[in-house]
Amino acid sequence: MIRRLVPVLGCALLAACVAKPPAAPIVALPPAPPPGEPASFAGMDASALKVAYGAPSFVRKDGTVEMWRYDTPACKAFFFLYPQEGMMAVRHVETVPRGQDIAADPACLAQIHARAVTPVS
Repeated sequence: MIRRLVPVLGCALLAACVAKPPAAPIVALPPAPPPGEPASFAGMDASALKVAYGAPSFVRKDGTVEMWRYDTPACKAFFFLYPQEGMMAVRHVETVPRGQDIAADPACLAQIHARAVTPVS
């Protein structure tokens, strides 16, 4: 009896190894941001960006490209700077939440700018 049980159990164990795992759920990617850049930022150099918005909350460097993030309680702005004629210049701007017609919400950018130019008392 035990001799018959051993092969049956061995086959059952092998069958368990062959069973396919359940398929992972498919998650859709979020939609791409609307195309376009705020006109006043295209080509702005890093020093002008610092004057207008102050020091960024976070800076990430990937090779020669930099991403500067500015944070407020209501939104975040991401400025992507690339080398241009010996300086770093803004090539792309996005905000979270996004703007209606372009990737950067003008209200968010105005809020960050206002915070940067408001004197601390």
